Amino acid sequence: MFFVGSVSSPLQSLASTLLLTCVIVLGVLMTFLVSRLLSKTILKGIPSSFTLELPPYRKPQIGKVIVRSIFDRTLFVLGRAIAVAAPAGLIIWLFANITLGDASLLTHCSSFLDPLGKLLGMDGVILLAFILGFPANEIVIPIVIMSYLCTDSILEINDLAQLRQLLVDNGWTWLTAICTMLFSLMHWPCSTTCLTIHKETQSLKWTAVSFAVPTVIGMILCFVLASAVRLLGLV
Repeated sequence: MFFVGSVSSPLQSLASTLLLTCVIVLGVLMTFLVSRLLSKTILKGIPSSFTLELPPYRKPQIGKVIVRSIFDRTLFVLGRAIAVAAPAGLIIWLFANITLGDASLLTHCSSFLDPLGKLLGMDGVILLAFILGFPANEIVIPIVIMSYLCTDSILEINDLAQLRQLLVDNGWTWLTAICTMLFSLMHWPCSTTCLTIHKETQSLKWTAVSFAVPTVIGMILCFVLASAVRLLGLV
């Protein structure tokens, strides 16, 4: 919407692909960088090994494989998602429908977070949407739309031109879009991922580290980029 929307139609798909590729490559490079940093600091001296015992080969039992996949994977993940999503949905509804004075709790909270959001190149609405989107990152943009339109329920806008106009009307610039993309790429994992990390590590410490490391890096990158752009007077 902000970077390839004005490109002529035949090149629009190519431009979108290149932009997405750059975001993915950045994520990969940051993964290597953080892995290197952790191996030199808090993981220094901890041996890393992986042992896999191969099971005996047997003829596949299609029915058993399907049933076990459903129960061990699909239902297990859905159960953990529902355990977090249901309370989170209630919280979002309460934030949007409970009013203090002449504004909803959603508005009050986004106003409180606005200074920090501006510092990171975004705004309080975007930052609050990321926080409330902890159960699932897919609801971040719908929460942003709900906040800007001052509605009491989550909704989506399928028309990209209409969505872009709504964002621009609420102060979005190309810098806001870039910082939102960066923070979306590097911020805390969703609730299901955090539960999985805790289940696999049996450690609140490593779950907290997994939560904090990408968040701090994302905030630093957004702050540095926003500060540099503003100092150069590009927005």
